[in-house]
Amino acid sequence: MKALLIVDVQNDFCPGGALEVPNGDQIIPTINNLSEQFDIVIQTQDWHPQGHSSFASSHQGKEPFETIEMPYGEQVLWPDHCVQDSQGADFHPDLETNRSQLIIRKGFRKDIDSYSAFYENDDETTTGLTGYLRERNIDTLYAVGLATDFCVKWSVVDGIKEGFNVFVVEDAVKGIDIEGSVDQAWTEMLEKGAKKVSSKELLN
Repeated sequence: MKALLIVDVQNDFCPGGALEVPNGDQIIPTINNLSEQFDIVIQTQDWHPQGHSSFASSHQGKEPFETIEMPYGEQVLWPDHCVQDSQGADFHPDLETNRSQLIIRKGFRKDIDSYSAFYENDDETTTGLTGYLRERNIDTLYAVGLATDFCVKWSVVDGIKEGFNVFVVEDAVKGIDIEGSVDQAWTEMLEKGAKKVSSKELLN
């Protein structure tokens, strides 16, 4: 069985949002077309409490995109984004969400960030997605969404680590791209065993 995994298509990651992925909204029509081809659609939603430890504003004298050491390793500091119950945390209004059967919320623990749909950034605390997929006999995931170089990449890499076949739909993801991080993310995903596919191949 296969499922479509839609990563973090939320207002704050789209143009005009607090942590804008350039042209992040341009992939939404493609994602909507793809979701009609899948019986199972899963979404992730960044869902931070106020004052989250990954926000630069929570660390005196720190600016967004600086890095700090956390107990679980290096952490990029972000502008405040996807705060629980804010408009920024809402799914983009153009995104078709009616077909989604599961929404995985992540980053809701104040002291740890979470990029991946499978694990928090400590690589230990699980979201429960693996169990859900196994129960439903899903062995193949098609990943789309935002951002290629962070939440998509970590979800893809962890999905492979958990034993799933993972395809990344190259024209249905967009990245932030900090110092070449998008190219680096593609290299990493493909080296780990992800496969690149275009929406045209899936829609035909």
